[in-house]
Amino acid sequence: MQNSSSSSLLDVESNMAEKDDETKPEKETSYFKLIYCFLGIFVCYLFFGIFQEKITRSNYGSEDNPERFTFFYCLVLAPCFFNAIFAKGVLLATETQKDTTPQSMYAICSISYLGAMVASNAALKYVSYPFQVLGKACKPIPVMILGVLLARKQYPLLKYLCVLLIVVGVATFMYNKEKSKAKEGDDHIIGVGEMLVCLSLLLDGLTGVFQERMRSSSKPNPHQMMFSTNFWSILYLSAVSLITGEIFSFVEFVLRYPYLIWDLLMFGCTSALGQNFIFTTVATFGPLTCSIMTTTRKFFTILGSVIIFANPLTERQWVGVVLVFTGLLLDVKFGKSKNKAK
Repeated sequence: MQNSSSSSLLDVESNMAEKDDETKPEKETSYFKLIYCFLGIFVCYLFFGIFQEKITRSNYGSEDNPERFTFFYCLVLAPCFFNAIFAKGVLLATETQKDTTPQSMYAICSISYLGAMVASNAALKYVSYPFQVLGKACKPIPVMILGVLLARKQYPLLKYLCVLLIVVGVATFMYNKEKSKAKEGDDHIIGVGEMLVCLSLLLDGLTGVFQERMRSSSKPNPHQMMFSTNFWSILYLSAVSLITGEIFSFVEFVLRYPYLIWDLLMFGCTSALGQNFIFTTVATFGPLTCSIMTTTRKFFTILGSVIIFANPLTERQWVGVVLVFTGLLLDVKFGKSKNKAK
């Protein structure tokens, strides 16, 4: 009897050891993929931002009568084409099961995705750019709150603390008292610009809810999500561009300055690669983790430029750095458990 019980105990211990050995590589792979996705998003959108700035801020034509690129809908439409083509190419090259996600969900998700982008850019007409950046730094908060209320997600208390530390840290680091003042003569407490920023955050949260529902119910792979979201975005943006007539002015502008095509190609390629990493993150780790990555991306870009060019950090910025890294380290170590839907 004693030998039998001791042998069974050894069997249990060996089974537990085997399970630990099995979960250990999975955790290591998960952390590796998390870092891989973050670096992919960081690098791709760094170059994406460079080409976007080059396209929109360059002077075209003669020095006496320069022209500027002002075709916002087409600027968003162009990378959507690249994103959809890239995703479709990957799907054709790999054997994947049919996506069972209702197309109506992709259609609604695309509306909230594009609406957030339009509201965010429209807000710049009424508020300063630093204020808009600070507002967008709060993106993980509505993603988390609406995920709990509408997608019925459950997060551990520590996850809320991690997100709060990251958001407060990014806001503290990027806040500039002088530059963030409202435009001269604009003494309102809340106006059109602030409401547009809030609308953008709300739509970001709704996009996260739709992505979480797709992820938990139909489980589409990253490139299925990427293709369908961009497909519907192309339909909406094409309709708007045709109705406003912007598409015709855009084509004329490109024909006048054909060297712009190279910048548009690179802009589209970096967008496609960046979205590949974003949808991989959403499908693997969820929209909240993705929103944390995209929020901290700007922080690390600015921090990198500060280090490279040896610019001193203020005491307030050092506080922001400490808060962000504390939130990220806590989230990586303890915040990945219990993130399950009801």
